[in-house]
Amino acid sequence: MPLPPPRQQGPTVWQKLRMGAMMGTGVGLTIGFIFGSWSIIRGGAGPRGAMATLSQYMLSSAATFGFFLAIGSVIRSDSSLIPPHLEAQLRLLNSATRIRSKDEGFQLMRARWQAEHQRLEKPAAN
Repeated sequence: MPLPPPRQQGPTVWQKLRMGAMMGTGVGLTIGFIFGSWSIIRGGAGPRGAMATLSQYMLSSAATFGFFLAIGSVIRSDSSLIPPHLEAQLRLLNSATRIRSKDEGFQLMRARWQAEHQRLEKPAAN
């Protein structure tokens, strides 16, 4: 019988935060370059020069996009933060609970009581 495949673990919250920040920074630098270049072409470089104006656009949009994408990547997480063994227990509990009628509940309670009663009588009979 072959062994089951090893279970892979997803990224941690810190790794998700860093990944979102890096993606946001990359997007922000690109958007800052586009809008900064457009602003320089349209209105001129201004007193500080073209490179200072372009770098200010790029860095401010990179910081903004990086911040919000880092937060968003942690909030919108595909995996739960519950450990796998507790998640399995919760799934079992949710599947076992079912709304029953009073009659079904009484029959289930009586069957459990009889099973418990028989279990306790066996050691006394020996």
